Amino acid sequence: MIDNNLKYAREELEMTQEELGFVFGVSRKTISGWETASNPIPFNKLIKFCNLYNFSLDFIVGFTRRNIKYNSKIKTNKIQIGNKLKELRKSLKLSQLKFAENCGISQTTYSHYETGFNLITTMNAYAICKTYNVSMDWLVGRTNNSKLQKWEYANKIYSHFNFIIYSFINLSF
Repeated sequence: MIDNNLKYAREELEMTQEELGFVFGVSRKTISGWETASNPIPFNKLIKFCNLYNFSLDFIVGFTRRNIKYNSKIKTNKIQIGNKLKELRKSLKLSQLKFAENCGISQTTYSHYETGFNLITTMNAYAICKTYNVSMDWLVGRTNNSKLQKWEYANKIYSHFNFIIYSFINLSF
């Protein structure tokens, strides 16, 4: 299940579920399902949302806690996504079968994504990006940085916390 920030993003935009539903041509109930991750948002609609409101895919799907605003809008391009998947798989020196198995996807389904025959689903894009620690924004061609920066904020907090503890200990003695 995706730990998503769609509800947070919608509330930041001061939109109701009904208003967002109107933008996508879906019901409030559908938006609610997307926000609670009980129903995955279709990948093309996820990209549309991120383009319209300047959110990163990595932020919306919960890979990062910090939104990166990209100036460029992206089009849903299943051939480009397929090429990125192939590039990733080849860099890892994996067969389609092994690559797909590691993500819980059938080899046939994965092959259809890699060849651009089908657009990848949000859940399978999530599984691949999470398994191989790659950015979903990279997968769709929005950034050249393939690696997720998901621990950046946590590391800053940890470093700051250690500094405070160290300072407190030194002042106490």
